[in-house]
Amino acid sequence: MQYMLLIYENEEIFGGPDKMGPIMADLGPRHFAFVAEIGDKRVGGAGLKGSAFATTVRTAGGKQTIHDGPFAETREQLGGYYVIEADDLDAAIAIARQVPLAKDGAIEVRPVLPMPPGMVAKR
Repeated sequence: MQYMLLIYENEEIFGGPDKMGPIMADLGPRHFAFVAEIGDKRVGGAGLKGSAFATTVRTAGGKQTIHDGPFAETREQLGGYYVIEADDLDAAIAIARQVPLAKDGAIEVRPVLPMPPGMVAKR
């Protein structure tokens, strides 16, 4: 089963929402080591630009509005993700515990729903 590991951290520790600070000199190699350690359990993943670059499309009452910024007002922002293969939630949690964080933060573990036939992207 596939799980998404959503990485939430206070983006101010990276030097603000629109840039990555020197902390990445330490954190980057730790992520490369994590990816090497979990090997083919990793299906995908990426880091994200800061919340200053986010745009949210919100639907309420059948009407859509566009908003600058992230969905939630919080100090921790979604900074990246991994998609992994794991036998069950316990195995996914064990992998999530290994995801490097710059400081304090959270890793949300969420099962990925399989795409129905005909909705899978063609490459």
